[in-house]
Amino acid sequence: MINSIPPGLVMFLGAFLVPLFPHIYRQFYMIFLVLLSAISLFSADGSHLIIQVQDIQFLLHHSDNLSFPFAIVFHIAAFLVIIYGSHIKDWREQLAILSYAGAAICALHAGDLFTLFLWWEATAFTSVILIFDGKTYRAYRSAIRYIVIQVGSGILLLSGAILLFHSNNEAIFKEIDINSTAGLLIFTAFGIKAAFPFLNGWLQDSYPEASEAGTVALSAFTTKLAIYALARSYAGVEILIYIGALMTFFPIFFAVIENDLRRVLAFSLNNQLGFMVVAIGIGTELAINGAVAHAFAHIIYKGLLFMSMGAVLYRVGTCKASELGGLFKYMPITAVCSIVGAVSISAFPLFSGFVAKSLIMSSLGYEGLTFIYFMLLFASAGVLHHSGIKIPFFAFFAHDAGLKPKEAPINMQAAMVLSSVLCILIGIFPSLFYQILPYSTYYQPYDFSHVLSQLQLLMFAVFAFICLWHFKIYPPELNSTVLNSDWFYRVLFYKITNFFVIRLFDLWEVFSSSLIKVVKLIYVKVQTSSIQSGNSAVKVGRSTVLILFSLGFVLVCNYLLF
Repeated sequence: MINSIPPGLVMFLGAFLVPLFPHIYRQFYMIFLVLLSAISLFSADGSHLIIQVQDIQFLLHHSDNLSFPFAIVFHIAAFLVIIYGSHIKDWREQLAILSYAGAAICALHAGDLFTLFLWWEATAFTSVILIFDGKTYRAYRSAIRYIVIQVGSGILLLSGAILLFHSNNEAIFKEIDINSTAGLLIFTAFGIKAAFPFLNGWLQDSYPEASEAGTVALSAFTTKLAIYALARSYAGVEILIYIGALMTFFPIFFAVIENDLRRVLAFSLNNQLGFMVVAIGIGTELAINGAVAHAFAHIIYKGLLFMSMGAVLYRVGTCKASELGGLFKYMPITAVCSIVGAVSISAFPLFSGFVAKSLIMSSLGYEGLTFIYFMLLFASAGVLHHSGIKIPFFAFFAHDAGLKPKEAPINMQAAMVLSSVLCILIGIFPSLFYQILPYSTYYQPYDFSHVLSQLQLLMFAVFAFICLWHFKIYPPELNSTVLNSDWFYRVLFYKITNFFVIRLFDLWEVFSSSLIKVVKLIYVKVQTSSIQSGNSAVKVGRSTVLILFSLGFVLVCNYLLF
């Protein structure tokens, strides 16, 4: 019976019953749904759920070796986020987290592009609630921009799917030709969610504005769903190598000068996505394994880092590096977990980031992509600076800011400790981790030369940071706004649209007032002439209808515009 239920669907539908449960039982219910969905995942065994609607065939469920590891880590992420956010009493946020995770898992198992589109948009509308729950003016504005961009991505996906169906009489979610119009539209839709260069502003704009648990959930699902979609449809497309390399490169400089530590992690997320995109562009079995492994590990250690900063925000009320420091004495468990996440993302041996990133770097070497290899090597050193060192150092050490908060709530601690354990276990037992990857392969990450070269890179980067900090060359942490691509729609686009909207409202005010004056004038003249002609009833009736229609039109337009 249960193997006929698509994984994720039970979470998505069950989420709407969350408000019926008291807070004390709500967490158990949500965890039960995640476990039930996980059982369905392992029982599905590649089954298909097919619905025929006229000429269109909908593959509602399709499971294979590529979707399986993503589905596993999505369930893990949902479980951790529920535990992390179990102190939340607002049922709307918990409903959003559960339905968002369920929609993302359903999207992984979409067998056609139309089904993918439905779940693609479902993830957008459920996740935007988490940004609104930031409950600040910046969060509200970011949420509006976020949903516009995400829905725009869905429209591009639907347009491409329709064109593909029109040309091929099918829209199966599989390898797509990028050289066609349909392929280019779908590629752009995936690129928006994957935060390609110049399409990434929504990520840094919105993620740091969400609630503590909301940011953790956002970091897990949306962008990794896009990575999965790219791996399924555009593996081996060469342009992805160069797009991914650029993604790894440019966020480093923004992250180093950014003051808000959650925003630093948002830039870092963009950087890490670049490694996955490069691997998808290479398209070999080793590279695809690397992309999937990196996505899996990234969801856990990046979630861990967002959890630690969320705990700091929850207890202190700020995540700005210039206002933090010295928290290790008061939040030791949070600090240790943050360090575990930091060394994982920095790819230290014996941690998850090392065994995942090794696959990608090795695939670059095998393909002879020397320049891209060195770009990613530089990016790896940058990751150590902005996430491996900056996050824990400025939050928990650096200088004593005089803050004396309590340790994070026990549920937050539990989620962080579990995530830390996973980061370590993956790093220590990579062979078990590699077994769930799409392609069977023998790979030994703990090769002497590889470990030595990685340690050399990391030690050099640490030494560089120490020198920069000691000689006061490292950029100071200032309460400032970093301008990147999101400035165009966050500031410039807002000013342009505001200018034209104000002018439009002014014109409408002049038009509506003039129309009312004209109607009044007509009414007076018609009334006067109708009395003189003896046909007052008919003419006054007609004038009344005209006046009421005109005034109604003006009132409706005023309601819609104002």
